[in-house]
Amino acid sequence: MDTLAAAPGTGPATSPLPILRKPRPAARFEDLPTGRTLVMGILNVTPDSFSDGGKHATADTAIAAGLRMFYAGADIIDVGGESTRPGADDVTPDEEQRRVLPVIEALVKAGALVSIDTTHASTAAAALKAGAAIINDVSGLTIEPEMVELVATSKVPYVLTHRRGDARTMNSLAEYTDVAGEVVSELAGVRDKLYAAGVSQEQIIIDPGLGFAKNDAQNWELLQNLDQLDSLGHKVLVAASRKRFLGTLLTVAGKSAAPDERDAATAAITAISASRGAWAVRVHDVGSSLDAVKVAARMAAAPSTQAVPKTQ
Repeated sequence: MDTLAAAPGTGPATSPLPILRKPRPAARFEDLPTGRTLVMGILNVTPDSFSDGGKHATADTAIAAGLRMFYAGADIIDVGGESTRPGADDVTPDEEQRRVLPVIEALVKAGALVSIDTTHASTAAAALKAGAAIINDVSGLTIEPEMVELVATSKVPYVLTHRRGDARTMNSLAEYTDVAGEVVSELAGVRDKLYAAGVSQEQIIIDPGLGFAKNDAQNWELLQNLDQLDSLGHKVLVAASRKRFLGTLLTVAGKSAAPDERDAATAAITAISASRGAWAVRVHDVGSSLDAVKVAARMAAAPSTQAVPKTQ
């Protein structure tokens, strides 16, 4: 597929053939919608991600999937080339970049605002050159010094995620006395390293790291105490989509719900997070969460002044 083509059956294009579109001006972070929680679509260009590994493992299939999310209304497309699920194998930065850079370039040309989901500073730097506008880093407490420097010099928005350890060790580190309080404290410690390097408060977006070094009960406790993150003074991103604790909740006859059966529960968390003031949610199914944030925004708006007919 040409990198400027709409995926068949997406957006205004309903022809079975791709429709070439002119490149659009680069999307800007500062032009994102206001007045509602934003929706970040997940695009895994990987063979082994927990939910959709292998579905978008080639540039063409990933571009088509990204365009579908873009035309469905995603505010941001989050492109990643390395699975961060527990137990996942490491991917070299060279391989990660081979996977994601053509996809980022194509989506940016189509007019999408793209974030790069990576823990590697070299991949983040290459992605920014390809047109990405946000760095989404789940490395947590193990952030690379080079990443700190890149964020400081590039001045781009940076998602700081709470995680202990790495994909192989994080499950063994899920020990907390007060999960919300400790997450806030540990995020503040990494945030202070960013401040010391010259990163501004406005650049930082906080992700509490649901599923990263947290068990099911801890994930629910963290969601119940999202307001504690507000003390850090940053935008908050909630990334609960299709995660294992939702599958456990939806268990039927002793069998956990499959990842693609968790979208309704994800949309429920989206609505709750939006009602609590989350800046954005990161999700696999864009449509249901976009509906949810619109409902939350309308509920939070002033009551309608339209006259209500009197009953007889």
